[in-house]
Amino acid sequence: MFLTISTTGTAGAPATDLGFLLHKHPDRAQRFSTSHGTAHVLYPEATAERCTAALLLEIDPVALVRRSKGQGRGGAPDSALAQYVNDRPYAASSLLAVALAAVFSSALKGQCAARPELPGTPMPLRIEVPVLPARGGAGLVERLFAPLGWAVTARPVELDERFPEWGTSRYVQLVLEGELPLADALRHLYVLLPVLDDAKHYWVSPDEVEKLLRAGAGWLERHPEQRLITSRYLARRWSLTRDALARLAEADDAEAEELDNAVDEETDTEEKPVPLAVRRREAIVDALRAAGAERVLDLGCGQGQLVGELIRDARFTEIVGVDVSMRALREASRRLRLERMTERQSARVRLLQGSLSYTDRRLTGYDAAVLSEVIEHLDLPRLPALEYAVFGAARPATVVVTTPNVEYNVRWESLPAGHVRHADHRFEWNREEFRAWADTVAGRHGYAVEFAPVGPDDPDVGPPTQMAVFHKPKSDTPPRNTPHNETAKEAKAV
Repeated sequence: MFLTISTTGTAGAPATDLGFLLHKHPDRAQRFSTSHGTAHVLYPEATAERCTAALLLEIDPVALVRRSKGQGRGGAPDSALAQYVNDRPYAASSLLAVALAAVFSSALKGQCAARPELPGTPMPLRIEVPVLPARGGAGLVERLFAPLGWAVTARPVELDERFPEWGTSRYVQLVLEGELPLADALRHLYVLLPVLDDAKHYWVSPDEVEKLLRAGAGWLERHPEQRLITSRYLARRWSLTRDALARLAEADDAEAEELDNAVDEETDTEEKPVPLAVRRREAIVDALRAAGAERVLDLGCGQGQLVGELIRDARFTEIVGVDVSMRALREASRRLRLERMTERQSARVRLLQGSLSYTDRRLTGYDAAVLSEVIEHLDLPRLPALEYAVFGAARPATVVVTTPNVEYNVRWESLPAGHVRHADHRFEWNREEFRAWADTVAGRHGYAVEFAPVGPDDPDVGPPTQMAVFHKPKSDTPPRNTPHNETAKEAKAV
């Protein structure tokens, strides 16, 4: 297995700084023992203008078979033939990823005692992997690396150059070019090499979740292929994948709070800014008060921030938080300190597990329901099911919906162009799209709807958050064709 990392230098930063970052001197060829062979590090070129470090991993086929006995892809039983017909000694895979972590451990962690200013500095990088398994083809390689800032060249390798009519193999020749800190580049490779191979040479245990979260910190939370990466890295073990995705969502929520906090820092320098998340909760509570609501549902309550805000106001006599994630509900219970509440306080609050895509009798009869930053987390084909469950079946007197305004994204310099705010967002609507959806829902289910901005209302792109408040007429009767109306049919179809 072979991989090269190249960089170019400038007058103030010679290319040989790469040797400091990798903790490997360019004038020496070094070798390191691994569990499956020997890793060699050498520098084919090392000048102030250009420096290339090469990692050559020699696999011992006998050691590979002995150590992997009884294990195959992701730890599954292997066939006897696979011991003799195996691409592991020749093509980049989890073996190379493990060697990267072992040989360049300090660089992977972003540590450089000799030059502590170097690890955080982006540098022009060119990474080449001559033979890389890509189960999903060159298109998947592009989808995995391009969102991370790489210019990607993935050339499919022909089965046999003498017989082009045979077509291409499942291998690609990979070239990545970009300006990133070296530690980020190594972490991308450490995670994505085995993901592209869709296999690991060792049994995937629960501690692999910690490895993934460490290596993916700062980029995996918002990667558009987060689910595929997580599932493949953890050998499609659903229990581990579910745990990793839940923890990534928590990290993304924390990042979302930081992003929200940046709104006023960029627009208001004269006084202490109010975070967007706080403004959103205040706007929701004001809408609930104006509607005279006392019994409130927080649908998709997450870690309970809005529930905690509602508890502070005695006019809300019953507050029910609903979420599909038990992990989120446990965190909400911990944050709200439900076990420490007085009996009178705790009688006002309940946390329920439930999916918003299905009708639920427990959710009927309430004054109001809130869908705060929820709808954008659903695939668009699932929206009719949620719509019917909330507006058609539960039918609270008031429904408050908030969602990001994609037009405002250009106001955040920290958000790459064309990216949604969070990795789990399936879509983000502009103001016209959101109004069209809300008007359709209101007309279909017999509600009136009004709209309000949340956060600074930019004259060009609107507010960062858009809010719709649906009101059911006082003399409410179910729509003429409910429950056999179009939405019910769509919900059943979904």
